[in-house]
Amino acid sequence: MTKHRFARIVRSAVLFATSIAVLAPAFAQSLRDYTKPNGYFPMPLAPYLPHTIPSPKLANSPRIETVMKDGKIMLSLDDAISLALENNLDLAIARYNLAIADTDILRTKAGADTRGVNTGVVQGTPGGGVGGIGAGASGGGAGGTASGAGGAGSGASGLVQSTLGAGAPISSYDPVLTGTLGIEHAVFPLSNTITSGVAEYDQNTATGNFTYQQSFHTGTTFSAAFNNNRIATNSLFDTLNPTLQGIARVSLRQHLLSGFGVGPNTRMIRIAKNNKEISDIAFRDQVIATVAQIENIYWDLVNDYEDVRVKERSLQLAEKTLSDNREQVRIGNLAPIEITRAESEVATRNQDVILAQTNLQLQQLLIKNAITRSLNDPILGAAEVIPTDTMQTSENEPVTPVQDLINDAMSHRPDLAEARIDMTNRAISRKAAANALLPQVDLVGYFGTSSLAGVQNPLFTVANGGPPPGTIAPTGFGDAFSNLTSGTGPDYYIGVNITIPIRNRVAQADQIRSELEYRQAEMRLQQLQNQVVIEVRNAQFTVQQNRARVDALRKARDLAQNTFEIEQKKFALGASTSFTVLQQQRDLAVAESALVAALSQYEKSRVELDRVTGLLLNRNHIELEDAVKGEVKHQPNVPEAAPRAELLGTPVKK
Repeated sequence: MTKHRFARIVRSAVLFATSIAVLAPAFAQSLRDYTKPNGYFPMPLAPYLPHTIPSPKLANSPRIETVMKDGKIMLSLDDAISLALENNLDLAIARYNLAIADTDILRTKAGADTRGVNTGVVQGTPGGGVGGIGAGASGGGAGGTASGAGGAGSGASGLVQSTLGAGAPISSYDPVLTGTLGIEHAVFPLSNTITSGVAEYDQNTATGNFTYQQSFHTGTTFSAAFNNNRIATNSLFDTLNPTLQGIARVSLRQHLLSGFGVGPNTRMIRIAKNNKEISDIAFRDQVIATVAQIENIYWDLVNDYEDVRVKERSLQLAEKTLSDNREQVRIGNLAPIEITRAESEVATRNQDVILAQTNLQLQQLLIKNAITRSLNDPILGAAEVIPTDTMQTSENEPVTPVQDLINDAMSHRPDLAEARIDMTNRAISRKAAANALLPQVDLVGYFGTSSLAGVQNPLFTVANGGPPPGTIAPTGFGDAFSNLTSGTGPDYYIGVNITIPIRNRVAQADQIRSELEYRQAEMRLQQLQNQVVIEVRNAQFTVQQNRARVDALRKARDLAQNTFEIEQKKFALGASTSFTVLQQQRDLAVAESALVAALSQYEKSRVELDRVTGLLLNRNHIELEDAVKGEVKHQPNVPEAAPRAELLGTPVKK
């Protein structure tokens, strides 16, 4: 690959990423932003209440009514794509992945690990298979998706886990407030009375403890504790009874090696945001795949519709020949065997009509399933679908240089964009795994105070060594709290905690594996690029081959038409036989059906070329925002489709 070509690909990739970033507001407008949690205002309990996700909309969009005419669905290719963008269940399923990716960002903002995102293509619409060389089947993820970039793969005896996101443990960035309130009554039989002066020690304890803890992106953990208790006993020797005790402490911990800095501690957030971008690109891939499916199903519908018309014309010609033969036999110009021969031909062609009609009915069912959410409406279920567009070929079709097509694919293919972002995620994990090799060295410190308050114990009398009554002034909770803030009972500490894992084999294994997986991903990206080159070349070759096939079969159809017309004239003059006329009719029907099938394959090969280059949406003027919202405001415009001649007089190029 030359430097200039590489530079063009990089520039195109940047433009593609920029277009995705520009579309971000569209995603935010169409879906609720689940990256932001419920706040305390105006509902203080909102963070602790479950979110309610609306039930799926299973009714068809109102657009379906606009194409219904006299109990029939008069369907253009543009309308079929618009209806699919609003109703197709593959898209409806994939649309949830956008919000699911948001929840990972919300998790990682709190310091949790990512759960991963589904980035495969949902292919639950029958009849519109897409993909050429290297195309994969649908997978077993949520919604029937295939495994996507950065996802874990299935291996021997179960799931193979990736080191994506590996590194030092991350503490919670969400503040945690812990409270303990309780009352305890306990009785302890004693074996001696030296300590308390009683044989059975009674104690009533009231506890009120509170702790606040939060970690930060720098690897710092802050905590504050405020502990209080009230203890009343039957001891004869306690100076205060009940006793009020308060302890306050503020603590800090800072990682100095493993887990130090913003990089290792924000890796999950960055990975989750990258995964969100991957999900956005994967949804674009889903739209491309679904639109390609719809176009394929539509062209198959056109093929079957045209084939029925070919078979019906052939049957009409055979019936006319049978009628003519009967008249000729009646007047004695033909032998009766010609009637039998013509009747056999009519029966055969009637069978062909029935087969073509049933194929058409199946294709009509497939297209209705592809463009609706529900077929429960009996009117819709029974409606015949009439394709209002037909296939066309230009006389001088421009041929795009294959290198330009490859460059387009390199910069616009969603799967390549996903793989490049996945490489970024793996680079983040490499650095975090290397940081996790270091010993854990934490700078720790705390400062606290303690206080004591209470009432002089009336049981601790002068007789048993206590102070005279009234010697100790009574104090309460207020005094205990004020003593905490006065600093009369300080308690402070600073030090270093060191944890050195001997041999450090787990961290070594993770770091080595993260490097291996990164290099493996590099190879996979190169393999994917090579695969894209093959797919593009193969798609272009297929278009050229199918175009040549169309041209050849069109000439063959014209030859069969001319031959049949000549044979009819010869038969009218008595220079030909009924058998020869029937044979020419059959050849004409075969040639017409072959041409229709070739045109359909040609149109589908052009769809495949647009898909493998990643330009399908651009060429068909499809707005991704409409697909995200499930509401089409900008009508697609497929350049290869032309209105049917009998509907609009003559085909019109768009």
